[in-house]
Amino acid sequence: MNKGELIASVAEKAGVPKSTADAVVNAVFGAITDALKDGDKVALVGFGNFEVKDRAAREGRNPATGETITIEASKSVAFKASKALKESL
Repeated sequence: MNKGELIASVAEKAGVPKSTADAVVNAVFGAITDALKDGDKVALVGFGNFEVKDRAAREGRNPATGETITIEASKSVAFKASKALKESL
């Protein structure tokens, strides 16, 4: 499912126009993004948790040349599914 399909599904299930569902989906994504940028954890009961994780710098290897390179420290988003979501699958 892509974003357009998600918007269409939300519109159908909520009985609202696609333009309204588009605004709601974008607002939800924006709110989650803003919370993660602020360093907050986003916990959606019955769905799961989003949080920012720090990745330490590490050594890697260029697969084309075999040369050792340094991969800089970075941040990434982690998602952990809730027990209810896991059981529904």
